[in-house]
Amino acid sequence: MSGNYKHLYLDLYRVSPDDRDCPAHLLAKKAKLEYPYLRIENANVLIRSLRTIKQACEIEAMREAEKITRDGIVAMMKASRPGMYEYQYKAEFDYALGQHGPQGPAFPSIISAGKNNFCIHYYQYKGQARDGDMILNDVGAWHDGLMNDVSRGWPCNGRFTEKQKLLYECALKTSNHMFEIIRPGMKMADVDKTARAYNAEMLKEAGVLKRTEDIGTFMWHGGAHHVGYDVHDVVDFSIGSIASGMVFCVDIGIYHEEWGIGFRLEDNCLVTEEGCENLSVITPRTVEEIEDTMKRGLTAGCSGR
Repeated sequence: MSGNYKHLYLDLYRVSPDDRDCPAHLLAKKAKLEYPYLRIENANVLIRSLRTIKQACEIEAMREAEKITRDGIVAMMKASRPGMYEYQYKAEFDYALGQHGPQGPAFPSIISAGKNNFCIHYYQYKGQARDGDMILNDVGAWHDGLMNDVSRGWPCNGRFTEKQKLLYECALKTSNHMFEIIRPGMKMADVDKTARAYNAEMLKEAGVLKRTEDIGTFMWHGGAHHVGYDVHDVVDFSIGSIASGMVFCVDIGIYHEEWGIGFRLEDNCLVTEEGCENLSVITPRTVEEIEDTMKRGLTAGCSGR
């Protein structure tokens, strides 16, 4: 290496100080020994700054990724039947994505049925959907290097039971409320906090939750993380407040073990100058939209098309 270079920038990010060394850390150690004149800089700070606010071309790529993801989720909805295995749902999703290019899913797909929905990060794909089970998926697609992260839940037989509909409507109302209030200046930390509080009120009004402070009984995970070049994109968290051009997930999960119902409704939020936009609204998300999509799938299957 020529002595003309003075700096070496590497992504030296660690989730925690005791994380094992990644290739960038190993290279940094080697460079310190062999090129002591180089100043090692952590490029992660620059990467976070660049990824925090999406440019117009990046947002357009994410819109295209949303269309691909929609095709994959709709394919699973239309194919859904009692008796289907999780790997068959995954095959439907992967096939639909394959029609848009060779890149495949943006991250390992979470696709589960019934009791497997209570495993938050599930990748076995071996379970079988029984009549009345909910199907949970947490999936995404690539386009031009950008990705998204979308979750939908639906009954495998295409018809929500009263209890499934009750819980789903609570999640949907919570999600819709968040898309109504998110705007520049809101604290990022308040997205999760507000979603949990609002969903607690919805569940209490529905007679499911006795005390709002017990929302953790049914909401098991956070509901907001940035997305873009990674499914959990690295951003500059020191900003604190939401700004126009940010893209993050609004993820409302409800897990009612006693009723055997677990699902999440996750959409991608683009912050605009005056509010926000739901980029994944193109994927069926209301009870009526989901049942109608699945009905059309059942009709097509019966007619042999």
